[in-house]
Amino acid sequence: MSSNEQQQNRGYRGPDERRIREMFRSIAGQYDRANTVLSAGIHHRWRRRAVRWSGAVPGDRVLDCATGTGDLAIAFKKAVKNGEVIGTDFVPEMLELARFKSADILFEVADVTELAYDSASFDIASISFGIRNVNDPERGLAELARVVKSGGRVMVLEFGQPSNALVSRTYDWYRRRVMPRIGGVVTGRPEAYEYLESSAGAFPCREQFVDLMRSAGDFASIEFEALTFGIAYLYKGVKR
Repeated sequence: MSSNEQQQNRGYRGPDERRIREMFRSIAGQYDRANTVLSAGIHHRWRRRAVRWSGAVPGDRVLDCATGTGDLAIAFKKAVKNGEVIGTDFVPEMLELARFKSADILFEVADVTELAYDSASFDIASISFGIRNVNDPERGLAELARVVKSGGRVMVLEFGQPSNALVSRTYDWYRRRVMPRIGGVVTGRPEAYEYLESSAGAFPCREQFVDLMRSAGDFASIEFEALTFGIAYLYKGVKR
């Protein structure tokens, strides 16, 4: 990657946080249903893969940011068993649904760019399908890195762009033409899914996102893998 591309990634700015909060507040009640319909349930498999690749073991302490209705936090709780899992989101309406789904997890209102937790206090910090919705994603990644211990893992699950040309064209057609219509039918808010599809198509992925992570935190290593032909990507940063 050229130095110019690296600079562009480090300067990437996300959407206005007030717009995002209102958008997710408006679709909270139908959010899980829409996710399942639009991904044919594959998003649950992606989250399980994130938990496995994180190396989570019983007793670990995990922070899941932009937790939404809590699916990834719940998956982590199954892995850490007696360990502690905290799920945060800046949309209270999402957390109300998360609390209904699990009483074993502490769900708190928090912005990933301003976490109130002590440095080096978690074994794992994660965010799924949320970092592209953060106004300052580099700052959000820096906060995730700050709160994990040395040797701890930052796990990021996010949509991206398939590298295969045929898959990319097919997915672009689905993302642009089908997603907003189905999402609109399920939630009554087609404009929300028009934003979600456009943001997925524009957000840095693969090596570009790795560069963003490197600029945000002191990682000993950063790896990524493509999920379902590159529709989504999973990133793991191990803190130095």
